[in-house]
Amino acid sequence: MLKTRIAVIAVVLSFAITVASLAANPHIGTWKLNEPKSKIPAGMGKNNTVTYAEQKDKMKITVDGVDKNGKPTHSVWVGKFDGKAYPVKGNPISNAVAYRTVNDRTNDITALKDGKVMWSGRITVAPNGKSRTVTINGTDANGKKFTGKAVYDKG
Repeated sequence: MLKTRIAVIAVVLSFAITVASLAANPHIGTWKLNEPKSKIPAGMGKNNTVTYAEQKDKMKITVDGVDKNGKPTHSVWVGKFDGKAYPVKGNPISNAVAYRTVNDRTNDITALKDGKVMWSGRITVAPNGKSRTVTINGTDANGKKFTGKAVYDKG
């Protein structure tokens, strides 16, 4: 009977710790593009699904989408939200991304290609945790400035 109580308490504590750690970072989880609410710049690809997962002391971000021609894309970034650029694999536009924590619901992001800033923006999770908005601005390969907004729903 005592062993059963200890086991139940251990399971409850484990569950509570897991819930608390997930609640601590509202970015964790899978986000799906809400295209009608988004304003993707013409000629750009789109990220249909973005998944944030903790990986030890780093964050792993996996992005699946399509490029400007509709061809499927898949990229993975692993790093810290410390403002330093970490490599991204599979992204056709950038080969490094830097995230910086602004507050518990907001991160700044900068995408680089060979050290040159391609675009930058801000990612904000809504207070209810059910959606996130990514606003970006940059300059395309032809030197034309662009802005965009992508809205994602928690999946």
